[in-house]
Amino acid sequence: MPKVKKRNRQKKYNYNVNRKKLNRAFRKRANPRIKCSEIRHAWDRTKSVSQNLAEMGLAVDPNKAVPIPKLMQPVMKMEIDGQEKKTTIVRKPYVLNELEYQASLPEKKSETLSRDLIDYVQHMIRNHGENYKAMARDEKNYYQDTPKQIKRKISVYKRFYPGEYQAFCVSLQQEKMDHK
Repeated sequence: MPKVKKRNRQKKYNYNVNRKKLNRAFRKRANPRIKCSEIRHAWDRTKSVSQNLAEMGLAVDPNKAVPIPKLMQPVMKMEIDGQEKKTTIVRKPYVLNELEYQASLPEKKSETLSRDLIDYVQHMIRNHGENYKAMARDEKNYYQDTPKQIKRKISVYKRFYPGEYQAFCVSLQQEKMDHK
């Protein structure tokens, strides 16, 4: 009786595949990097994602955690004796508390202007005061901003850096007093 050729055929090593890179990529996919430090420290690698999140008191699927109420429910649902909803016990409440605390912190202002724009605005105010038409004709107006655009840039500077603007105005007053 003839033998099957596939079984006896010798396996050949594929030199074109980088095994080290493949294994590293597989491990990376199997254990993804968790950015949130609280969740990362409480994570148990031996448990599944849903088990870990349930222990922390977090939802895997937000659609199931907070269902959208249906407007028309003509048929009332009846409870079946054997099917009651499972209540999950939160074993790691400190994770949830820490996340709530971080969410309650006020957001840091990330409104900044480039140093070039600040220097540009200060130059315009120093040389022209409140005359926006003269600012538009200034040689430093490289981008050919219109008077309204320059006014808007100055108002943004005033709004983002009120303290620096006040100090700048005081220094301008001092310069004017010194020249007289």
